Amino acid sequence: MSASTVQTLKSSWPLFFGLFMIMVGNGLQGTLLGVRASIEDFPTWLTGLIMSVYFVGFLLGTLTVPKFVRRVGHIRVFAALASLASITVLFHGIFVHPLSWLPVRLITGFSFCGLYIVVESWLNDAATNKNRGMMMAIYLIVNYLGIMVGQILMNIADPSNIELFITVSVLVSLALVPISLSARPAPNFEKLSTMTIQRLLKISPLGTVSIFQTGFASAAIFTILPVYSSQSGATTAQISIIMSVFLMGGMAFQIPIGWLSDRIDRRLVMFSVTGAAAALCFLSFFAVGLSAWTYSAVLFLFGGVSMVMYGLSVSHANDHVEQDEIVAVSSTMLLMNGIGACFGPILVTLFMQFFGDEVFYPFISSTYFLLLGFGLYRLLAVPSVPLDDQGDYLAMPMRSSAVIMRMMEDEEGSIDI
Repeated sequence: MSASTVQTLKSSWPLFFGLFMIMVGNGLQGTLLGVRASIEDFPTWLTGLIMSVYFVGFLLGTLTVPKFVRRVGHIRVFAALASLASITVLFHGIFVHPLSWLPVRLITGFSFCGLYIVVESWLNDAATNKNRGMMMAIYLIVNYLGIMVGQILMNIADPSNIELFITVSVLVSLALVPISLSARPAPNFEKLSTMTIQRLLKISPLGTVSIFQTGFASAAIFTILPVYSSQSGATTAQISIIMSVFLMGGMAFQIPIGWLSDRIDRRLVMFSVTGAAAALCFLSFFAVGLSAWTYSAVLFLFGGVSMVMYGLSVSHANDHVEQDEIVAVSSTMLLMNGIGACFGPILVTLFMQFFGDEVFYPFISSTYFLLLGFGLYRLLAVPSVPLDDQGDYLAMPMRSSAVIMRMMEDEEGSIDI
C-alpha cells in the first residue's frame, strides 16, 4: 500500500466511522422494527406497508437531497438529516402504533438516503486513481460489517422496551460528530446524469428486470424475515443470527461470483445464480423445521447468491453501453431497484396475511423463478456480448446512492475497480 493511499485512508477515517455508525444504526433499526411489530401484534400486511414506506422515502431522498446539498452544502445537510434520523427513531419507541410509524418510517428512509449521498460524495472526492479500489473495498466492508454489528446489538436489550430505539438514536448521532469536525473541505457536488427507464429497458431488458426483482426480493427479505422468524417462534438471539448469517453469505460470494462473471458469458452466470437463489429460497421453507445448522447453511448460501444479483445486474447493463453512459445507466438501475423495493415488503406480507406466514419463502422464491424464465428466454434468443467487450464486475452495496458510481470512475471517465 503506497504512502499516498495510507494518507488518504487516515484523512478519511471520519467518513468511514460515520458510515459505520449509520450502517450499524440502520441495520439494528430494520430488524428491531420487524421484531417489535410482531411483538405488538401489528397486522402482517400493515407491517409490510410500514417497511415499504421506508423505500418510498429513500426514493424521494434520491431525487431531492442532491438539490439541498448543492444549495446549502454537505455539512449542513448531513447535520440536519442525522438529527432528523436520530429523532424519528425515538418516535418509533415512544409512539408504538402502526399509523404513527408510517410517516416516521418515510422520514427515516429519506434521511438515511441523504446521509448515504453525503458520505459517498465525500469518499468520491477523496478517492484517486491509485487508491480507488482500496477505498471501494473498505466502503463495502464497512457497509456489510456495520449491518451485521447492528444484528448483534439486537441482543443487548429487550426489543419490547425503548432501550434499543435509544441505542439507534445514539449511533446515528455519533456519526455526526467526526464528520462535522472534519477538516476536509466539502467536495463539489456534481449533478448525476440519468436515462429514461424506457431506454434502459431497450438497452438491457434482462438487467432492468433483474435489478427490479433484486430490489423486490432483497427488501422483502431484509425487512420481513425478522417478522416471519419472530412469528415462527424464533428468539431475539436467533433472529440476529439468522440475519447475520444471510449477510455473511452475501459478503463471501461477491468476489468469486464476480470473478467468474468477468470470464464467461455474464448472462449465464446470472441465470445460474438466479436458479440457485430460487432453489435455495424455496429450500429455506423446509430448512426452517430442521436443525439450526442446516437452516443457517441454507441461509448462508441463499444470501450469497441473492446479494450478488445487484452487482451482476448493473454490470450486465453496463456491458451494453459506452463508458460515458455508465453512470447514467447505474443511476437509473438504482431507481429501478428502489421501485422494486417499494413493492416487495407490502406484497409479500399481503400474501402472508391471506395465505399464512408459511408462504414467505415460497412467494419470494416464485419471483426468482419468474426471473429465471425471463433469463432463459434472453439467453436463447439474444447473442451474448463478446468477453472482450464485457466490463468488470461491480461489487456494490444494495442500499446506497448513485453517487458511489463517481467513485468508480477514473479521470478519463472509465470504470476502474
